[in-house]
Amino acid sequence: MKVEQLYTGCLAEAAYYIESDGEVAIVDPLREVEPYIQMAEANGAKIKYVLETHFHADFVSGHIDLAHKTGATIVYGPTAQPGFEAHVAHDQEVLQLGRVKIKVLHTPGHTMESTTYLLVNEEGDETAIFTGDTLFIGDVGRPDLAVKTDLTREDLAGYLFDSLRNKIMPLPDDIIVYPGHGAGSACGKNMSKETTDTLGNQKAFNYALRTNMTREEFIGEVTKGLVRPPQYFPKNAVMNKQGYESIDEILERGVIALNLKEFQDVVKRNNALILDTRPKEDFVKAFIPGSLWIGIDDNFAPWVGALIADLDQPIVFLALPGREEEVVTRLSRVGYDHALGFLEGGIASWIAGGNRVQRVEEIGPHDFTNIYDTEVLDVLDVRKESEFQSQHIQGAVNFPLDFIYENLEQLDKDKEYYVHCQGGYRSVIATSILMANGFQEVINIRGGFGEIKKSCIKVTEYHEPETML
Repeated sequence: MKVEQLYTGCLAEAAYYIESDGEVAIVDPLREVEPYIQMAEANGAKIKYVLETHFHADFVSGHIDLAHKTGATIVYGPTAQPGFEAHVAHDQEVLQLGRVKIKVLHTPGHTMESTTYLLVNEEGDETAIFTGDTLFIGDVGRPDLAVKTDLTREDLAGYLFDSLRNKIMPLPDDIIVYPGHGAGSACGKNMSKETTDTLGNQKAFNYALRTNMTREEFIGEVTKGLVRPPQYFPKNAVMNKQGYESIDEILERGVIALNLKEFQDVVKRNNALILDTRPKEDFVKAFIPGSLWIGIDDNFAPWVGALIADLDQPIVFLALPGREEEVVTRLSRVGYDHALGFLEGGIASWIAGGNRVQRVEEIGPHDFTNIYDTEVLDVLDVRKESEFQSQHIQGAVNFPLDFIYENLEQLDKDKEYYVHCQGGYRSVIATSILMANGFQEVINIRGGFGEIKKSCIKVTEYHEPETML
């Protein structure tokens, strides 16, 4: 028997490869499925099952393409109603995989179809659970992401309480917990950086598994402090439930080199968004006016999902040479399937064609501190509200990147704004958005709050924020 976790940091998402005696099950695969197929072929094995723990909201799963390419059976738990061929298993159903068994445990709460898969080894020992978004390391799934349900989040939290107490907590303490996500995912609140643990350890340290917690206390704690999920979540959940276009067709359409004239024609004809994915150090020196910067080398896909409102938005992009397919793939992971090509030659081609570029004005943390000590500045802190509450520059205003488009009207285009985040990634995204919307007096603070607070600047801790939400 072989179990391998396949973790994708950009999405804080874990897929799993389970193999026994030449048969394979893949749990919650990503959109691009060739790596799973190649793994199985390298081991001389065949993919038999694609096990889906629920209809995911934070990414588009590869279940449909994987089933089409391998003949594997897609499996969901009870109550699921997929819009494609799949096996909807009943609670306690046992799936045979080589010489091991996988038991289906219906664990509603995160969503009503949420299911945990219990792995029983060759000796008949219960060895691992693949919990999806029901149980994380240090947390449980948020109960407000189900697709079109009449149930409230409190109702779903109640189901989750019952699922944990009746299905998961009675299992042996030495069982390994394999969750669907780790720290950084918006599917929970307090996830650990660890991506596996024993169930016994989780019973001891996970707040949601306290044995002396009442149902009402659990509901209160699980629903407390939930922020609105990113706008693309329900759209991805619908794609996962109803089906989608093949990743092969998306790559064929999106990984096309466009010369300057073709690039400009595609933008004009399709009202395409220009997405710049280059390193921020390159973007700030010169970029196409009106373009949106989201760098490929950080949490690219989640920020695309949070900031580009329409999944059907045509997109053309700039990328470092050799990374074009990666951009299209990572766009498709969150349902943005309408990339129409990239600018061949990048920004150099744009400039060579006699076109205007813009640059981002930047300031280092020490120079910013010197100005801050002598002048009254308008400082926008684009971190999340919770980060701002923990520590922030005195006089700064919380202007979370997550909700930037909703709050632009609260800013004055005639003012000069200094913008920062924690490390410099989100502030460049915010700066590109502000400049594309007519704010020209925008200055990005390099290094973000992490470097600013080293400069003896006045910092406020644990303060109720002045925030634009």
